[in-house]
Amino acid sequence: MDPQWKAPDRIETPEDILRGLEALLALDGRLRPVRDIAGPIPLRRNAPGFASLASIIASQQISRASAVAIFGRLSQLVDPLTPEGLLSGGEAVMIRAGLSRAKRTTLISLATVLADGTLDLDELSLKPADDALAALTALPGIGPWTAQVYLLVSAGHADIFPAGDVALQAAVAHAFGLPSRPAMKSLALMAESWAPWRSVAARLFWAYYRQIRGAEAAPAA
Repeated sequence: MDPQWKAPDRIETPEDILRGLEALLALDGRLRPVRDIAGPIPLRRNAPGFASLASIIASQQISRASAVAIFGRLSQLVDPLTPEGLLSGGEAVMIRAGLSRAKRTTLISLATVLADGTLDLDELSLKPADDALAALTALPGIGPWTAQVYLLVSAGHADIFPAGDVALQAAVAHAFGLPSRPAMKSLALMAESWAPWRSVAARLFWAYYRQIRGAEAAPAA
């Protein structure tokens, strides 16, 4: 790759997105019509930390609208939303918010390791992507999708592609005329050609999905 297209360690600004898009178009000409349809590509950044990761956990396997509603209730019930605050409120507040039993268990486990200092999310965000992914997916209830979305949206890593994301699978299938949504492993292989800008590629396809389906599916930011 031309050195001018070298990705930064983190995607921090709209200018990073624009630079990444230009690099992606140089890497893969098939993305030009995707870019034209997608329109503006939002930065999509949240501050790293417990509240951000909790919002992604709340989003697991449900619609974006449902996730926003549930997390909104949780944030009102536990304000500020900290590990200590969640543990103090206990399961009762999470039940009132509408969280499933599995997500309640995940959040309690996460809050516990953060409150006792076993895990530091700020420190984790500075680690290389593979190390950070391994640390996050070692936690109960946190799989590859949750960890990858957190590192992309909250930690700002430049080269993350959540291939298990259903909206990304649907967007890629539509853009490239595939007969069906690619499986996670197949999409991950396809996305390798977009390195080291895979996080911008994910943002591009989320924006494309919004245009072709008329609904937002990207993680809330």
